[in-house]
Amino acid sequence: MIVTVVSMPEGGVTRTDVTEVRERLATSDFVLVDVELPEAPPAEAPPVSHQLGLEPENPLWLGREGVPARAEFLGDRAAFVVPVVKGGEVAHVHALVTERFLLTVHRGQAGLRESITAQLQSEQPPDTVAVLFLLLQEAMATYRRSAVQDLLLVEELEDEMFEGRRPDQIYRLSQLRRHSALLHRTLLPYLQVMDEMFTRRMMDRSFPKARQRLAREFQHAARLVHTDIESLQDASRRAFASYSTLVSGEQNAVINRLAIVSVIFLPLSFLTGFFGMNFSYLTDEMESKAVFWLLAIGLQAVVVLIALYVLHRTRIWRRLRDDD
Repeated sequence: MIVTVVSMPEGGVTRTDVTEVRERLATSDFVLVDVELPEAPPAEAPPVSHQLGLEPENPLWLGREGVPARAEFLGDRAAFVVPVVKGGEVAHVHALVTERFLLTVHRGQAGLRESITAQLQSEQPPDTVAVLFLLLQEAMATYRRSAVQDLLLVEELEDEMFEGRRPDQIYRLSQLRRHSALLHRTLLPYLQVMDEMFTRRMMDRSFPKARQRLAREFQHAARLVHTDIESLQDASRRAFASYSTLVSGEQNAVINRLAIVSVIFLPLSFLTGFFGMNFSYLTDEMESKAVFWLLAIGLQAVVVLIALYVLHRTRIWRRLRDDD
Protein backbone atom coordinates (compact mmCIF):
# COMPACT_ATOMS: atom_id res chain seq x y z
CA MET A 1 0.00 0.00 0.00
CA ILE A 2 1.34 3.43 -1.05
CA VAL A 3 -0.24 6.37 0.82
CA THR A 4 0.12 9.96 -0.41
CA VAL A 5 -1.17 12.97 1.55
CA VAL A 6 -1.95 16.24 -0.21
CA SER A 7 -2.28 19.25 2.09
CA MET A 8 -5.04 21.54 0.90
CA PRO A 9 -5.48 24.14 -0.39
CA GLU A 10 -1.76 24.76 -1.09
CA GLY A 11 -1.36 21.30 -2.66
CA GLY A 12 1.74 20.10 -0.85
CA VAL A 13 2.38 16.38 -1.51
CA THR A 14 3.78 14.02 1.11
CA ARG A 15 4.26 10.26 0.84
CA THR A 16 3.81 8.60 4.20
CA ASP A 17 2.94 5.33 5.92
CA VAL A 18 -0.34 4.00 7.33
CA THR A 19 0.41 5.04 10.92
CA GLU A 20 1.00 8.69 10.07
CA VAL A 21 -1.96 8.91 7.72
CA ARG A 22 -4.24 7.63 10.47
CA GLU A 23 -3.12 10.54 12.61
CA ARG A 24 -3.62 13.01 9.77
CA LEU A 25 -7.13 11.74 9.11
CA ALA A 26 -7.97 12.08 12.81
CA THR A 27 -6.53 15.60 13.30
CA SER A 28 -6.39 17.46 9.97
CA ASP A 29 -9.33 19.56 8.86
CA PHE A 30 -8.60 19.81 5.13
CA VAL A 31 -6.61 17.00 3.57
CA LEU A 32 -6.61 14.73 0.52
CA VAL A 33 -5.36 11.17 1.02
CA ASP A 34 -4.61 8.96 -1.98
CA VAL A 35 -4.11 5.23 -1.37
CA GLU A 36 -2.59 3.07 -4.11
CA LEU A 37 -3.19 -0.64 -3.58
CA PRO A 38 -1.21 -3.40 -5.32
CA GLU A 39 -2.63 -4.92 -8.48
CA ALA A 40 -2.72 -8.39 -6.86
CA PRO A 41 -4.21 -7.94 -3.37
CA PRO A 42 -3.30 -10.34 -0.54
CA ALA A 43 -5.70 -13.19 0.07
CA GLU A 44 -6.87 -12.08 3.54
CA ALA A 45 -6.15 -8.34 3.67
CA PRO A 46 -8.30 -6.32 6.14
CA PRO A 47 -10.58 -3.61 4.69
CA VAL A 48 -8.88 -0.34 3.83
CA SER A 49 -11.19 1.62 6.13
CA HIS A 50 -10.01 -0.51 9.07
CA GLN A 51 -6.34 -0.13 8.14
CA LEU A 52 -6.71 3.65 8.08
CA GLY A 53 -8.53 3.72 11.42
CA LEU A 54 -11.79 5.09 10.07
CA GLU A 55 -15.10 4.67 11.81
CA PRO A 56 -16.85 1.30 11.55
CA GLU A 57 -19.80 2.84 9.69
CA ASN A 58 -17.64 3.56 6.66
CA PRO A 59 -18.27 1.19 3.71
CA LEU A 60 -16.40 -2.09 3.87
CA TRP A 61 -16.28 -2.25 0.05
CA LEU A 62 -13.86 0.70 0.00
CA GLY A 63 -10.83 -0.49 -2.03
CA ARG A 64 -12.33 -3.90 -2.75
CA GLU A 65 -11.79 -5.23 -6.25
CA GLY A 66 -14.75 -5.70 -8.60
CA VAL A 67 -17.15 -3.21 -6.97
CA PRO A 68 -19.46 -1.68 -9.62
CA ALA A 69 -20.12 2.05 -10.01
CA ARG A 70 -22.11 3.38 -7.08
CA ALA A 71 -22.86 6.49 -5.01
CA GLU A 72 -24.00 6.37 -1.38
CA PHE A 73 -24.77 8.93 1.33
CA LEU A 74 -23.75 7.78 4.80
CA GLY A 75 -24.97 10.48 7.14
CA ASP A 76 -22.28 13.21 7.16
CA ARG A 77 -20.20 11.52 4.46
CA ALA A 78 -20.57 10.09 0.96
CA ALA A 79 -18.85 7.25 -0.87
CA PHE A 80 -18.41 6.80 -4.62
CA VAL A 81 -16.99 4.34 -7.13
CA VAL A 82 -15.80 6.46 -10.05
CA PRO A 83 -14.76 4.92 -13.42
CA VAL A 84 -11.59 6.33 -14.98
CA VAL A 85 -10.07 5.68 -18.41
CA LYS A 86 -6.38 4.91 -18.12
CA GLY A 87 -4.27 3.60 -20.99
CA GLY A 88 -7.22 2.39 -23.05
CA GLU A 89 -8.70 0.46 -20.10
CA VAL A 90 -11.31 1.43 -17.53
CA ALA A 91 -10.35 1.34 -13.84
CA HIS A 92 -12.35 2.35 -10.77
CA VAL A 93 -11.38 4.88 -8.13
CA HIS A 94 -13.11 4.61 -4.75
CA ALA A 95 -13.72 7.93 -3.00
CA LEU A 96 -14.86 8.74 0.54
CA VAL A 97 -15.59 12.39 1.33
CA THR A 98 -16.38 14.09 4.64
CA GLU A 99 -16.27 17.71 5.73
CA ARG A 100 -12.65 17.20 6.86
CA PHE A 101 -10.98 14.96 4.28
CA LEU A 102 -11.25 13.29 0.89
CA LEU A 103 -9.94 9.73 0.62
CA THR A 104 -9.33 8.06 -2.76
CA VAL A 105 -8.43 4.38 -3.14
CA HIS A 106 -7.39 2.67 -6.37
CA ARG A 107 -5.33 -0.23 -7.66
CA GLY A 108 -2.19 0.45 -9.65
CA GLN A 109 -1.57 3.74 -11.45
CA ALA A 110 -5.25 4.44 -12.07
CA GLY A 111 -5.52 7.42 -9.71
CA LEU A 112 -5.94 11.09 -10.56
CA ARG A 113 -3.70 12.51 -7.83
CA GLU A 114 -1.33 14.35 -10.19
CA SER A 115 -4.05 16.14 -12.12
CA ILE A 116 -6.05 16.97 -8.98
CA THR A 117 -2.95 18.33 -7.25
CA ALA A 118 -2.27 20.63 -10.20
CA GLN A 119 -5.84 21.94 -10.09
CA LEU A 120 -5.66 22.54 -6.33
CA GLN A 121 -2.89 25.08 -6.79
CA SER A 122 -4.81 27.02 -9.46
CA GLU A 123 -8.45 26.83 -8.32
CA GLN A 124 -8.03 26.91 -4.53
CA PRO A 125 -11.22 24.92 -3.64
CA PRO A 126 -12.85 26.02 -0.36
CA ASP A 127 -13.60 22.56 1.05
CA THR A 128 -13.31 18.83 0.47
CA VAL A 129 -16.63 18.64 -1.38
CA ALA A 130 -15.33 21.06 -3.99
CA VAL A 131 -12.23 18.86 -4.32
CA LEU A 132 -14.53 15.88 -4.78
CA PHE A 133 -16.22 17.59 -7.72
CA LEU A 134 -12.78 18.32 -9.18
CA LEU A 135 -12.15 14.58 -8.98
CA LEU A 136 -15.48 13.77 -10.62
CA GLN A 137 -14.88 16.30 -13.41
CA GLU A 138 -11.38 14.96 -14.06
CA ALA A 139 -12.76 11.41 -14.28
CA MET A 140 -15.22 12.64 -16.94
CA ALA A 141 -12.36 14.38 -18.73
CA THR A 142 -10.55 11.03 -19.13
CA TYR A 143 -13.63 9.67 -20.91
CA ARG A 144 -13.88 12.76 -23.09
CA ARG A 145 -10.24 12.65 -24.14
CA SER A 146 -10.46 8.95 -24.96
CA ALA A 147 -13.69 9.38 -26.97
CA VAL A 148 -12.37 12.36 -28.96
CA GLN A 149 -9.09 10.60 -29.71
CA ASP A 150 -10.90 7.49 -30.96
CA LEU A 151 -13.29 9.63 -33.01
CA LEU A 152 -10.36 11.26 -34.82
CA LEU A 153 -8.86 7.82 -35.49
CA VAL A 154 -12.15 6.58 -36.96
CA GLU A 155 -12.35 9.58 -39.29
CA GLU A 156 -8.75 9.06 -40.42
CA LEU A 157 -9.45 5.39 -41.12
CA GLU A 158 -12.54 6.30 -43.11
CA ASP A 159 -10.52 8.71 -45.26
CA GLU A 160 -7.83 6.06 -45.79
CA MET A 161 -10.43 3.51 -46.91
CA PHE A 162 -11.57 5.72 -49.80
CA GLU A 163 -7.96 6.18 -50.90
CA GLY A 164 -7.11 2.49 -50.69
CA ARG A 165 -8.84 -0.36 -48.87
CA ARG A 166 -6.62 -2.64 -46.75
CA PRO A 167 -7.47 -5.62 -44.49
CA ASP A 168 -5.86 -4.02 -41.42
CA GLN A 169 -8.35 -1.15 -41.54
CA ILE A 170 -11.29 -3.37 -40.65
CA TYR A 171 -9.30 -4.80 -37.73
CA ARG A 172 -8.52 -1.34 -36.39
CA LEU A 173 -12.14 -0.31 -36.81
CA SER A 174 -13.21 -3.37 -34.82
CA GLN A 175 -10.87 -2.39 -32.00
CA LEU A 176 -12.21 1.16 -31.92
CA ARG A 177 -15.78 -0.11 -31.97
CA ARG A 178 -15.13 -2.45 -29.03
CA HIS A 179 -13.48 0.38 -27.12
CA SER A 180 -16.46 2.67 -27.72
CA ALA A 181 -18.75 -0.08 -26.40
CA LEU A 182 -16.51 -0.39 -23.33
CA LEU A 183 -16.72 3.35 -22.66
CA HIS A 184 -20.49 3.35 -23.02
CA ARG A 185 -20.98 0.21 -20.94
CA THR A 186 -18.91 1.49 -18.03
CA LEU A 187 -20.09 5.11 -18.07
CA LEU A 188 -23.86 4.65 -18.36
CA PRO A 189 -24.46 2.87 -15.00
CA TYR A 190 -22.26 5.44 -13.26
CA LEU A 191 -24.23 8.35 -14.73
CA GLN A 192 -27.51 6.74 -13.70
CA VAL A 193 -26.55 6.35 -10.04
CA MET A 194 -25.03 9.85 -9.95
CA ASP A 195 -28.14 11.45 -11.50
CA GLU A 196 -30.35 9.63 -9.04
CA MET A 197 -28.25 10.71 -6.07
CA PHE A 198 -27.86 14.36 -7.11
CA THR A 199 -31.52 14.68 -8.01
CA ARG A 200 -32.54 13.37 -4.63
CA ARG A 201 -30.06 15.59 -2.79
CA MET A 202 -30.83 18.77 -4.72
CA MET A 203 -34.50 18.41 -3.83
CA ASP A 204 -33.45 18.76 -0.19
CA ARG A 205 -33.66 22.41 0.87
CA SER A 206 -30.70 21.96 3.20
CA PHE A 207 -28.40 21.22 0.26
CA PRO A 208 -26.19 24.36 -0.14
CA LYS A 209 -26.59 26.48 -3.27
CA ALA A 210 -22.87 26.32 -4.09
CA ARG A 211 -22.93 22.53 -4.06
CA GLN A 212 -26.10 22.50 -6.17
CA ARG A 213 -24.20 24.55 -8.75
CA LEU A 214 -21.28 22.09 -8.68
CA ALA A 215 -23.70 19.18 -9.10
CA ARG A 216 -25.39 20.81 -12.08
CA GLU A 217 -22.05 21.54 -13.71
CA PHE A 218 -21.03 17.92 -13.27
CA GLN A 219 -24.32 16.65 -14.73
CA HIS A 220 -23.91 18.97 -17.72
CA ALA A 221 -20.34 17.78 -18.31
CA ALA A 222 -21.42 14.15 -17.94
CA ARG A 223 -24.14 14.58 -20.57
CA LEU A 224 -21.61 16.09 -22.98
CA VAL A 225 -19.25 13.16 -22.44
CA HIS A 226 -22.09 10.71 -23.02
CA THR A 227 -22.91 12.52 -26.25
CA ASP A 228 -19.25 12.28 -27.36
CA ILE A 229 -19.27 8.52 -26.76
CA GLU A 230 -22.52 8.12 -28.73
CA SER A 231 -20.95 10.15 -31.56
CA LEU A 232 -17.99 7.76 -31.49
CA GLN A 233 -20.31 4.76 -31.74
CA ASP A 234 -22.20 6.35 -34.65
CA ALA A 235 -18.94 7.16 -36.43
CA SER A 236 -17.63 3.61 -36.03
CA ARG A 237 -20.90 2.18 -37.39
CA ARG A 238 -20.75 4.60 -40.32
CA ALA A 239 -17.15 3.59 -41.04
CA PHE A 240 -18.16 -0.09 -41.08
CA ALA A 241 -21.00 0.75 -43.46
CA SER A 242 -18.56 2.64 -45.70
CA TYR A 243 -16.21 -0.33 -45.72
CA SER A 244 -19.08 -2.66 -46.67
CA THR A 245 -20.14 -0.26 -49.42
CA LEU A 246 -16.63 -0.22 -50.87
CA VAL A 247 -16.49 -4.03 -50.83
CA SER A 248 -19.90 -4.24 -52.53
CA GLY A 249 -18.76 -1.75 -55.18
CA GLU A 250 -15.68 -3.82 -55.94
CA GLN A 251 -17.76 -6.99 -56.16
CA ASN A 252 -20.20 -5.28 -58.54
CA ALA A 253 -17.31 -4.19 -60.77
CA VAL A 254 -16.02 -7.77 -60.92
CA ILE A 255 -19.50 -9.05 -61.77
CA ASN A 256 -19.81 -6.46 -64.56
CA ARG A 257 -16.50 -7.57 -66.07
CA LEU A 258 -17.59 -11.20 -65.93
CA ALA A 259 -20.83 -10.22 -67.67
CA ILE A 260 -18.88 -8.57 -70.49
CA VAL A 261 -16.69 -11.63 -70.91
CA SER A 262 -19.78 -13.84 -71.06
CA VAL A 263 -21.35 -11.55 -73.71
CA ILE A 264 -18.29 -12.08 -75.91
CA PHE A 265 -17.64 -15.77 -75.35
CA LEU A 266 -21.16 -17.17 -74.97
CA PRO A 267 -21.96 -16.91 -78.75
CA LEU A 268 -18.53 -18.37 -79.52
CA SER A 269 -19.20 -21.30 -77.21
CA PHE A 270 -22.54 -21.86 -78.92
CA LEU A 271 -20.95 -21.86 -82.36
CA THR A 272 -18.18 -24.29 -81.43
CA GLY A 273 -20.67 -26.56 -79.71
CA PHE A 274 -23.06 -26.45 -82.68
CA PHE A 275 -20.48 -27.15 -85.38
CA GLY A 276 -18.88 -29.86 -83.29
CA MET A 277 -22.00 -32.02 -83.57
CA ASN A 278 -21.90 -35.05 -85.85
CA PHE A 279 -24.78 -34.18 -88.19
CA SER A 280 -24.56 -35.74 -91.64
CA TYR A 281 -24.82 -32.33 -93.31
CA LEU A 282 -21.89 -30.99 -91.30
CA THR A 283 -19.71 -34.02 -91.94
CA ASP A 284 -20.62 -34.62 -95.65
CA GLU A 285 -21.17 -31.17 -97.19
CA MET A 286 -18.70 -28.93 -95.33
CA GLU A 287 -15.41 -30.46 -96.36
CA SER A 288 -13.58 -27.60 -98.14
CA LYS A 289 -11.15 -25.22 -96.43
CA ALA A 290 -13.12 -22.20 -97.58
CA VAL A 291 -16.25 -23.37 -95.82
CA PHE A 292 -14.18 -24.13 -92.70
CA TRP A 293 -12.58 -20.66 -92.57
CA LEU A 294 -15.88 -19.00 -93.32
CA LEU A 295 -17.89 -20.76 -90.66
CA ALA A 296 -15.29 -21.59 -88.03
CA ILE A 297 -13.31 -18.33 -88.06
CA GLY A 298 -15.27 -15.78 -90.04
CA LEU A 299 -18.57 -16.37 -88.30
CA GLN A 300 -16.95 -16.18 -84.87
CA ALA A 301 -15.13 -12.96 -85.78
CA VAL A 302 -18.42 -11.45 -86.92
CA VAL A 303 -20.06 -12.43 -83.64
CA VAL A 304 -17.23 -10.84 -81.60
CA LEU A 305 -17.46 -7.61 -83.62
CA ILE A 306 -21.22 -7.47 -83.15
CA ALA A 307 -20.82 -8.01 -79.37
CA LEU A 308 -18.21 -5.25 -79.10
CA TYR A 309 -20.42 -2.90 -81.12
CA VAL A 310 -23.36 -3.59 -78.82
CA LEU A 311 -21.23 -2.95 -75.74
CA HIS A 312 -20.00 0.32 -77.18
CA ARG A 313 -23.45 1.52 -78.19
CA THR A 314 -24.89 0.73 -74.78
CA ARG A 315 -22.01 2.68 -73.09
CA ILE A 316 -21.08 -0.22 -70.82
CA TRP A 317 -17.36 0.44 -71.37
CA ARG A 318 -17.74 4.04 -70.29
CA ARG A 319 -19.71 3.03 -67.21
CA LEU A 320 -17.00 0.55 -66.16
CA ARG A 321 -14.31 3.18 -66.70
CA ASP A 322 -16.22 5.66 -64.52
CA ASP A 323 -16.60 3.01 -61.79
CA ASP A 324 -12.85 2.40 -61.79
